[in-house]
Amino acid sequence: MEVSILITIGIILLVIGLVSCVLPPLPGPPIAYCALLIAYLGLEKTAELPIWLMIIYALITIIVLIVDNFIPIWSTKKFGGTKAGIRGCFVGILIGIIFSPFGGISIIICPFLGAIVGELIDGQKFDTALKSGVGSFIGFLLTSGIKIILVLMMCFHFFKAVF
Repeated sequence: MEVSILITIGIILLVIGLVSCVLPPLPGPPIAYCALLIAYLGLEKTAELPIWLMIIYALITIIVLIVDNFIPIWSTKKFGGTKAGIRGCFVGILIGIIFSPFGGISIIICPFLGAIVGELIDGQKFDTALKSGVGSFIGFLLTSGIKIILVLMMCFHFFKAVF
């Protein structure tokens, strides 16, 4: 395939990966990693992107995908959420993933609302439930920040290797 086409595809994947860090349903870091793979394999930039770097990015991407689902639950707990709020947050994450193709905002709102509803069902006061919801929202911000940083690092290495 022509070099300019591969570079264009790589840039498109990086943009999609970056946007997907905050607007699901697509997983941002794996999409951005595909851009690195295009540079590594398709453009034969093995000197600019050594195998150890590619392996490290692959491992970090996998870890971020796993941690991405647990940080909102952890932050809900840190903000005083009970087990009911944590369960609600988890259910909200699942509902947000299911409905995210219909609007990326659902992956943000659903864990927040899930934590609040879980706390309210458990008999907690609204202020406690709201703190639990805020914790899940802060967890979303943390995971989004981590993913954005990772994808920006991949962008840097892609552009450094290609240009």
